[in-house]
Amino acid sequence: MRVLMVQTPSVEGLSPERVYPIGIVTLATHLKRAGHEVELLDMNIEADPFSALKERLLGCRPEVVGLSLRNIDPLANRTSSLIPPFATAVRLVAALLPRAWIVAGGTGFSLFPRRIMGELKQIHYGIAGEAETSLPALLASLDNPSGIKGLCYRKGEKVLVNRPSVDYDLTRYVVPSREVLLPRLYQGINNYVPVMGIETKRGCPLKCSYCVYPRLQGKKLRCRQPDGVVDEIELLHKEYGVKDFHFNDPVVNLPSGHLEEICRELLRRKISIAWSGFFREDHLDERNIRLFEEAGCNCFSFSPDGLCDQSLQALGKNLSQDDILKAAGLAAGTDVVTMYHFMVNVPGENTRTIDSGLRLLDRLYELHSLKRNLGTVVLNNIRLMPGTPLAETAIKEGVIRPDTDLLYPVYYNPPPYEALRYRLEAYHLQKNVFMWQEVRQ
Repeated sequence: MRVLMVQTPSVEGLSPERVYPIGIVTLATHLKRAGHEVELLDMNIEADPFSALKERLLGCRPEVVGLSLRNIDPLANRTSSLIPPFATAVRLVAALLPRAWIVAGGTGFSLFPRRIMGELKQIHYGIAGEAETSLPALLASLDNPSGIKGLCYRKGEKVLVNRPSVDYDLTRYVVPSREVLLPRLYQGINNYVPVMGIETKRGCPLKCSYCVYPRLQGKKLRCRQPDGVVDEIELLHKEYGVKDFHFNDPVVNLPSGHLEEICRELLRRKISIAWSGFFREDHLDERNIRLFEEAGCNCFSFSPDGLCDQSLQALGKNLSQDDILKAAGLAAGTDVVTMYHFMVNVPGENTRTIDSGLRLLDRLYELHSLKRNLGTVVLNNIRLMPGTPLAETAIKEGVIRPDTDLLYPVYYNPPPYEALRYRLEAYHLQKNVFMWQEVRQ
């Protein structure tokens, strides 16, 4: 079959930051192996995204159009949503090619399959969760699919969703064919974010109260073979000139030893690249942090989320302030830039937790002041996601109702501290500017 895979807008407006859409490239690779003719379109790199979509639809006349909704909002405390451009893309496909099958998927779609298909009647099917095996199976049985993991389909007015796949065997991982979407189209675009993601594992055993990773990928860690990961990096580096990578894993240094094996293999092959990822604080030590730096890590991203022990407990982080400060001390001793992500106005916030959080920020800047290697501190309110413990807490506290529509941005940010983020951002920004400008406070 002729298939067009489309990455719908994943960033907002004129933001220059773009990332290579590894998800649809992976699926396109599997579809091509199954004998389908596949083309790709990433609307994020088009000057006129909807004109580009129209041109491609009328040019290749696909029998199936797969639309990926990766992000549901642009993050960074925005109240805007990426649902409207996705909905517009769906409706444009249906208007231009009324006989084409429309299949939706992606991580954003997987969080709200019933809600999205209930609103967008033009979507024939969806795939919630992993789609490497489910999408080829669907295309082989479009007239009467059954028993497919994650399949979202209609029965009368109802949208039914089969149990999603969270068990794809990553030891049999198929490296995405970058020939279907050339990496050179993305090189030189971004100022901050590496455009090329690498997946080394799926799943997350942690129990953060706000997070949907365990729902999307399962609670069990499934790891790729380290040498296979390095094979992919080496191919991208040598064949396509990619020099900067981001490991897409929920936590890059879990389980212990896996990232270390990847780094040792990078060093053994003398592959000189830069890479980054999100690290778990209590799995760092003097030995592995030096190995990570030597193997090319250029940014330690930490997301401890809670600014004090009480907040960490409320968020289910199974971390302490001491764990954060120990990791910060290790990172501050390297020549690698470090970033921290924290949640603000979490359940139980009070004057004591705020004061404790301010002291933690002070200590982080003290630790990083010698080498001036603190990139930034990101402060966010928490977007509420369906089915999470925090969403249940918000219902019990009356922050939201049981029927509150979470498809569009709703944050846990109750009074009296709804403006706390701005106070903390001002405090952090002054410290950051003074540090980089070498001005004593």
